Amino acid sequence: MTRTAYIFMDFDGVTHPWGEVEDFRCLPHIEAVVREFPEARIVIASDWRMLFSMQKLVARFAEDVRPQIAGATPHMLPKTGSELHGLREREAMLWLAQHESDPADAAWCAIDDAPGNWLSRSRLILTDFKRGFTAEDANALRRMLLGFRAGMAKPPGPVVNSLWARNIA
Repeated sequence: MTRTAYIFMDFDGVTHPWGEVEDFRCLPHIEAVVREFPEARIVIASDWRMLFSMQKLVARFAEDVRPQIAGATPHMLPKTGSELHGLREREAMLWLAQHESDPADAAWCAIDDAPGNWLSRSRLILTDFKRGFTAEDANALRRMLLGFRAGMAKPPGPVVNSLWARNIA
């Protein structure tokens, strides 16, 4: 049996370009990859989780992908400005601790347009906030999930064609 792979996903700058119409025009690219991996589970790690009910968030996804939505990360309030760096990753790790028997061994990655949210850069598919999730990002996600399927707990080095891999920050 293939183990579950979690995708912690932001919305703005991922499902649509940041600052443009929130039409989720890029979501079909993500959904196409998720359909190829029945073991993949999406966990919403977007600020939208604090504005909308889980029912409304899930309704944004295609009906056949909805069963692969595992929930949303908890919201942690930083006490200082320095705690903002890596906050989404800490929220994701808290979610894993609540849902996995061995969170340190969990297969996970993140899709986000804000690199400061994630300290584990080798697990981050960094999107261009002006474009959202692209076909190139879809290929990177596919490679990441194939690695998890092959049994790699952690991706080896920069395996994704993200902005980080191209040294653009």
